[in-house]
Amino acid sequence: MSVQDNNFYLCGLHKNFFMKPILSRYTLFLFLVFAIGCKKNEENTTIAAAKITNAIRYAKGFELYKYEGYSTVKVSNPWPDANKTFTYVLHKKGVAIPDSLKNYIAVQVPIKNIVVTSTTHIPSLEMLGVENTLLGFPNTEYISSEKTRKLIDAGKVKEVGENQLLNTEVLIDLAPDAIVGYSSSSDTKAYDNLEKSGLKILFNGDWTEESPLGKAEWIKFFGALYGLDEKAEQLFSEVETAYKEASELAKKATTRPTVLSGAIYKGQWYMPRGNSWASLFLKDANADYLWADTEGTGSLSLSFETVLEKAENVDFWVGPAQFTTFKEMTDSNPNYAYFKAFKDKNVYSFSSKKGKTGGLLYYELAPNRPDLILKDLIKILHPEILPDYELYFFEKLK
Repeated sequence: MSVQDNNFYLCGLHKNFFMKPILSRYTLFLFLVFAIGCKKNEENTTIAAAKITNAIRYAKGFELYKYEGYSTVKVSNPWPDANKTFTYVLHKKGVAIPDSLKNYIAVQVPIKNIVVTSTTHIPSLEMLGVENTLLGFPNTEYISSEKTRKLIDAGKVKEVGENQLLNTEVLIDLAPDAIVGYSSSSDTKAYDNLEKSGLKILFNGDWTEESPLGKAEWIKFFGALYGLDEKAEQLFSEVETAYKEASELAKKATTRPTVLSGAIYKGQWYMPRGNSWASLFLKDANADYLWADTEGTGSLSLSFETVLEKAENVDFWVGPAQFTTFKEMTDSNPNYAYFKAFKDKNVYSFSSKKGKTGGLLYYELAPNRPDLILKDLIKILHPEILPDYELYFFEKLK
């Protein structure tokens, strides 16, 4: 009999125990010991049941655990190849934090105001309806959203410098409840200095996620900060459902067109690797991305000759870097005209959809709305499946 079976058996003794007319002190002592042990087991079970498992299903870079009165957020991949995990304790007012968590950054929630540092953070604030709490942003001209641009134009969102050269004085004066940091490497001196000044820094690694739904799930990070967990879950579930439905629709396509991506930069052709974010969209859109079998994430670096040899007769060219017209492409490199997709005018770009100060809508909103990206690609590659859908991010080159 196992320890668990033995405990279960002993906890059942009390049902027949009192049928005996006489109890020896020793027997009574044993009974009390077993009864107390059973009670402890029940208490331990209750404590274990109170802990909710990780609320994150797709994202690999963070975990969210909810307890009575507080949550813990563990960010494990704030930048590529990070070797440090950041843990944040988000607690309600008056809630005592366990001793085991007191060495971590603690933030009282719901927060009332915030500074964020990546355009990918803006859509989460807007979707949750808390964009009015934004106090500052570095390089505000990169923000393309009309809603947040109105706040900037009204002077409600302050310029706080550049991401690696944040203006400490301005941020101290703003005194936000939290600064959500973005860093491309382990060089976080700007944030370290702010933390020493008493400001709460929370790193966000949404941009390092590889899967479409993994990026979108970071809205739950902001939901936890604002005490809007249920709303964040609902918003994400709507995106998740729409994405999966679109993916199922794509499977009905009777053709599987070949696709090329990327363009030449400083003599090398850069395009998505087979397991990258962009490549996974093409897979779910039922496309034959010609480099889908390459390993890893990030970008491939290839010679023009290598790309032309494999993709000269490609059906579609999606995401040709910054180009928005065919003339721009041939002015940059006349050899682009050799590709069939170029000749057939089947080249689509997201670079033409910009905010009034030049920020690209795709870089800002796309991570939060993978369902719209997928529908765009299905419309481009299989127009018969979504006949009434209008492209949101992409546009055919002029």
